[in-house]
Formats: sequence, C-alpha cells, structure tokens
Amino acid sequence: MTPSRPLETASKANVMKEAHDIIKSILVTEKASLLSEKLNKYVFRVAPAANKIEIKHAIETLFKKKVRSVNTAQVEGKKKRERRADFGRRAHWKKAIVTLAQGEKIDIA
Repeated sequence: MTPSRPLETASKANVMKEAHDIIKSILVTEKASLLSEKLNKYVFRVAPAANKIEIKHAIETLFKKKVRSVNTAQVEGKKKRERRADFGRRAHWKKAIVTLAQGEKIDIA
C-alpha cells in the first residue's frame, strides 16, 4: 500500500493566493501618471506567477473598485556591471496595467 500525500501538498493549483501576495506595489512613473490621468489605467508591480484573473480579484478586493481589464507584461531585469569583467543582473519582474470602470479612481497619494 502506498502512503498518501499530506493534504497541504496535494494540490497547489487550487490554493487561492492572498491579494497582498499578488500585488507587490504601485508603480509611480511619468508614463504611469499619464495613463492614470488620461485613460484611467493604473500600473502595478505584481507577482510573476499571478495571472490576469487573480490580479483582477486582488485589485477589486484591495481597493474596492470595479476592474474593466488587465494587461500584463514580463519585464526583464537589467544587466548591471560590477568593477570586474563579470555581470550581475536585477531580478525579472511582472507588471500589470489595470483599466478601471468608468467613474472609478484610485487615490495614490
């Protein structure tokens, strides 16, 4: 008879992630500011394993706003040169551009 797996390792795909684990931070750049002012889009740094549905639910639970759409992009970490000949690298990360419903707004300040 084979031993059964423990319950916590049985299925990691069905485990719902916390909203704070998915949304790392909000990006405040010139381009992100223009997107939020003109097009009602907000840019977030998110967990690399998060998908669009998880990001949408996380934004809706954290900010209590209605999300219309989510676009994601994988951002490659920059190469950084040390004093020696070898190179280091910053970590790869994922960003999400979230479009809110008409009339919704997130107060960043």
